[in-house]
Amino acid sequence: MSSGGTTASGGAPTAGASGNPASGGAAVQPEDDCALPPAGPVQFSVPSGTFEGSVTVALTTSEPDAEIRYTTDRTPPTVASPLYGEPLTFTLSTELRAQAFVNGAPVGAPQAAVYVARAFDAEHDLPIIVLDAYGVDGGTGGSGGGSTGGSFPFPGQSSADREWKNAAVMTFEPDGALASLSEAPTMASTAAYHLRGQSSALYEKKPYRLEVRDALGDDRDCPMLGMPSESDWVLHPPYPDKALIRNAFVYSLGPELGLAAPRFAFAELYLNTKARPLESSDYQGVYLLVETIKNQKHRLDLKQLEPEDTTLPTISGGYIFKLEWRVTSIEQELVCPDTTLYCWDSLEIADPEPVNAEQEAYLAGFLGQLGLALHYATPSDPETGYPALIDTASFVNQVIVHELSRNIDAYTRSQYFYKDRNGKLFAGPLWDYDVIAGVGSSSGFANLAIEGFQYDSVASRFSSTADWFPRLIADPVFHAALVARWKELRAGVLSDAEITARITRLTEGLAAAAERNFQRWDNLTTRRVGVFDTPTHATWEAQVAGMRDWLIARAAWLDTQWQ
Repeated sequence: MSSGGTTASGGAPTAGASGNPASGGAAVQPEDDCALPPAGPVQFSVPSGTFEGSVTVALTTSEPDAEIRYTTDRTPPTVASPLYGEPLTFTLSTELRAQAFVNGAPVGAPQAAVYVARAFDAEHDLPIIVLDAYGVDGGTGGSGGGSTGGSFPFPGQSSADREWKNAAVMTFEPDGALASLSEAPTMASTAAYHLRGQSSALYEKKPYRLEVRDALGDDRDCPMLGMPSESDWVLHPPYPDKALIRNAFVYSLGPELGLAAPRFAFAELYLNTKARPLESSDYQGVYLLVETIKNQKHRLDLKQLEPEDTTLPTISGGYIFKLEWRVTSIEQELVCPDTTLYCWDSLEIADPEPVNAEQEAYLAGFLGQLGLALHYATPSDPETGYPALIDTASFVNQVIVHELSRNIDAYTRSQYFYKDRNGKLFAGPLWDYDVIAGVGSSSGFANLAIEGFQYDSVASRFSSTADWFPRLIADPVFHAALVARWKELRAGVLSDAEITARITRLTEGLAAAAERNFQRWDNLTTRRVGVFDTPTHATWEAQVAGMRDWLIARAAWLDTQWQ
């Protein structure tokens, strides 16, 4: 990251033709920086950024005999839009879209710049993300990115909370020591966002889905805080996680175990939804900007399934799907056929989208084979058992991550899998690890105690999702591989010293931001946060130490079990 020790980036392994994770982190090309409007026939005299008081913008074009039409209502300009003549002055946050026309015909693509009014300056040692919704509560535009996700009703919410809202997005990264709102943004664009998550949507500190867009409202790929270009992102708010690093800990660990995981970066968010300049009261605290899980060259790089891919070998991949226990709004549910002997439930296909009937049938048939293999008399047979269908190592590593962290959602919710063309089934990418390591519940699907296996705690869920993990764990060959891998990791990246070192790296440069975060959200000593029990240490530093001590004690208990 350009800001040195103040941010951290997790690995995002990609999958090649074989499906085996390989190190991600492709270099970001300079032309993709998105700090300026896309190149085109219209030039803006003032680049995107923030301003105090007012900003005056002149538009010019080098296109012969062209006129410029513009809009400020976040709609694409047409030949009937206002004709540009004199420089435009704005006192509130504005998205300015412009299009050149010659004889009534558009020249090139429309372009957009965003100007965010502010009433103050702020300097932070973490990167800053600004979202300004122009004082408009609702409104969608452009492609909308399809699914809004989630289940309703939530208490105190409506479906409008999940609708895309237009916004300007800007990032400011430390130049030397501090990031400042008065400096030029490192990235600025039109965008849209909406509320996301299940239980996390009930927090006072809200999680958001962010989509970067162009002047037509379509996806615009931009690098964000040192991560490769893409349009889709998540703004995750560590809220019951008072150490602020639980997701980051697991995401950074995953690639070192050979598991796919999203990249991430720490930042501090300002969100303005009111028709006034950005104020210091719009500060939302420390967030984790996280890559979404999708089939894209810089993320999970699988073969792309096209609608015409309906026969072998092309129909064999790539697929991304997940188990989502008790999520009532599954958009592309893969229903287990009546003819399948060992079934599953609550399974959602994430990619391809849309999936066609032939592809659904292929994936259902493959998973039916897996169920049979796991119930064979010798399930570990290399030719007829699960080794012929799954990448065993990824499932072993997934069990270790779930059990070390005691993830309350382990195995059955946000449990992703992927399969590339002509490849085996892999566990991952890792997702949603904020309710772990001493945060969660002591009843129900209990995960707070140092002792006990989480697969026992969530055993009742397997009948409502799939029995793949319990069948694997019960198999002596798989269990032996699990024990051997655990011992190997305890001598390396999961030793007590390495667990401590990882936490030290992740928290480096976070202290000042943590202080600001807990001034905004004073919940350090609150036991019940949302629906979860949490540690009540009075300082952020003590919260971090408590997380470290819990993980080390948990690893010591697992040593007594996996011998």
